[in-house]
Amino acid sequence: MRPLFVLVAWFLLLVLCWPLAILVLVLWPLAWLLSLPFRLVGITFEAVFAFFRALLMLPARLLGGSQRSV
Repeated sequence: MRPLFVLVAWFLLLVLCWPLAILVLVLWPLAWLLSLPFRLVGITFEAVFAFFRALLMLPARLLGGSQRSV
């Protein structure tokens, strides 16, 4: 659904202001490349925090704590 919305929004921008639409089309890959390191850092931190949470909850799981999953 999101790609369809983006495509429709871009065509609307193309009709209303075509130079801006062409500029967006050219700069979008550059913006994606600039955001890539931040995404990788976010994935890494999420994995580290999940590991620490599992490590801290291990004694409770071994002793038969609640089996709820988050």
